[in-house]
Amino acid sequence: MVMKKVLIVDDDSKNIFALSAMLKSKGWETATATSMQEAMEVLAVTKSISIILLDMMMPDMDGYEGLGIFRKDPLLKDFRVIAVTAQAMTGDREKCLAAGADEYVSKPIDIDRLLNLMNQFININRGDFVAG
Repeated sequence: MVMKKVLIVDDDSKNIFALSAMLKSKGWETATATSMQEAMEVLAVTKSISIILLDMMMPDMDGYEGLGIFRKDPLLKDFRVIAVTAQAMTGDREKCLAAGADEYVSKPIDIDRLLNLMNQFININRGDFVAG
């Protein structure tokens, strides 16, 4: 059985609560972080995380900068990252993918689409997925 554990990184506690509750109801274990620094600390000690849901617009260090760090770090580079953002303008998806996200979802989140992506990601190797 594949471990289904997700790290939710968002500076808004209401977003974390809502997303965490929904994912738990669908059989996912959750870990949370309210900043990129905290996310890196959680990842350093929590080895069973399958996917990171990363809010791209956070104070201090945003998701774009955080993705750059993730993808350069040998211990973090292979984590699946789904960018989550309230920005849904033309080109935002491409910007997230270019920064190193494996996929992109905009807020309000289409839960069925998010769960479908997450389930696909836990069943294949990072290099095998073609975003679509």
